[in-house]
Amino acid sequence: MKAVILTEAGGPEVLKYVEDKPIPEPNKDQIRIKVKAAGVNRPDISLRQGKYPTPIHKGMVLGLEVAGTVDKVGENVAKYKVGDRVCALLFEGGYAEYTVVEAGQVLRIPKGWSDIEACSLPETIFTVWHNVFQKGNLKAGENFLVHGAASGIGVAAIQLAKAIGARPFGTAGTDEKCRAVEGLGCIKCVNYKTQDFEVELGKEGIDVILDMVGGSYVEKNLKLLKPDGRLEFINAMQGPELKADIIMIMQKRLTISGSTLRPRTPEFKAALADDVEKNVWPLLEAGKYKATIYKVFPLKQGSDAHFCLERGEHIGKIVLEVN
Repeated sequence: MKAVILTEAGGPEVLKYVEDKPIPEPNKDQIRIKVKAAGVNRPDISLRQGKYPTPIHKGMVLGLEVAGTVDKVGENVAKYKVGDRVCALLFEGGYAEYTVVEAGQVLRIPKGWSDIEACSLPETIFTVWHNVFQKGNLKAGENFLVHGAASGIGVAAIQLAKAIGARPFGTAGTDEKCRAVEGLGCIKCVNYKTQDFEVELGKEGIDVILDMVGGSYVEKNLKLLKPDGRLEFINAMQGPELKADIIMIMQKRLTISGSTLRPRTPEFKAALADDVEKNVWPLLEAGKYKATIYKVFPLKQGSDAHFCLERGEHIGKIVLEVN
C-alpha cells in the first residue's frame, strides 16, 4: 500500500513516500479502515523529531486521526460492518491507504460531513473534550481561554466552548488569525506578538485555560485565573520548566493539570469516544460546529504538510488526502 514512513528522527525531510508498505491485518478486536483522509497534528511533529514521550521506530507510519470506510472487521467487532463511513483516533498509522484500530476508538462520520472534514475531528475533539470539559469541567457562563486559538485544537476549543454556553477567549500570532477565530465565536482574541494577553484579558478573569505553550505563559495564566480556576497543559512549546507562585495557587485554590492522549490505554480511549459521541456529535450534526480546513495535501506530499504546520501560518487543520 501507499504510505508515508519515518526513516529516522529529524526534520520534515525524513518522511518518505513509499508504495510497498504491507497492508496491516486487524486482530479480533480491531477494524481496518480504507483511509480517505488523515489529519496532521502537532504531536506528529514531536514524534518525527523523536521528542514525544513514547519511542519511534524506523518505517513507522505517523498519523493519529483518519476518516474513510471500514474495509475489514475483527471477529469480536459487532458495531461496524464493511462499508461504514467512519473516523478514528489512532496510536499511529494514519498516513497510509489502510490502517487498523481498536473498534472502541472509532466513530461514525457525522451526518453531512465529508471525509476531509471528518478526519480533522478525532485527535482534536478527543483532546479538547477530555482536557477542557472532563478535566477542566468548563461550564456554561464561565470564561475560557485557549492559547494557539487558530490551531486545530484552538478552533475546536473555541467552538465547543461557545456551543455549551461558555465565553471563549484566545491568543494567536497575527491579526488575521485573531479575526478568523473571532468569526468562529471567540469573544476576543489577543495578538500575543503586539499585545500582552494578561493585560488585555485581566478585567475578564478566566475560569479555565487550555495551554500548549508553557514557559513564560505560566505565570500570566495563574494571574489571570479566577479563584477555583483550572489550568490544563497539553504541550510545552516554550519548554517544560515553569515558575509559579505557590502561595497564589493556594490562596486562589487553583488546579493545575495536564495530559497526553496517545499513550493512554484503548479502554480509556473507548470510554472517551463514547462520551464524545454522546455529547459532541449532536452538536456537530446540529451545525453548531464547523470544520476549519486550512490546506489539503496529497499523501505523497507528507513532508510538505509538516513544513506547512511548522511554519505556523495555518488557521485550522492541515490534512493529507489519501484516496
